[in-house]
Amino acid sequence: MSHASKKAKLEPVLYSYWRSSCSWRVRTALALKKISFRLEPVHLVQEGQLKEDYIRLNPMRQVPTLEIDGNTLTQSLSILEYLEETHPEPPLLPKDHLAKAKVRSLALIIAADIQPVQNLRVLKKLGVSSEEKTAWAKHWIENGFTGTKCFVIML
Repeated sequence: MSHASKKAKLEPVLYSYWRSSCSWRVRTALALKKISFRLEPVHLVQEGQLKEDYIRLNPMRQVPTLEIDGNTLTQSLSILEYLEETHPEPPLLPKDHLAKAKVRSLALIIAADIQPVQNLRVLKKLGVSSEEKTAWAKHWIENGFTGTKCFVIML
């Protein structure tokens, strides 16, 4: 067996933080698709994402990072697409093209609009009180979920 074949046969490794919604997306997809993996915790509050060995895996210094099939993948939605394409059953997305587009829109509202502005590194940069951070996060979460109501009705 070649080195590349041996590398591809390794158990997937998911670098994750337990409170990360991005990591939850990937853990959920792996579970639904019954893909076993080894979990490597990256403690964001203790700045595990800033350690040199982790930065080599993920220069964005974020979770999740998935090592699978001899590749290193980052960004939860990209990882989900890879899993869907390489392990199509059970599907994560509906077969209908319009329904699939609506599900992707919902995922992007959460991943691109809601989550980033209430991310730990953004909240730390704000440098405001805990109450103000909570109000900030609540505003963006409510704003995003208000926008998703029309999609839920349409699905």
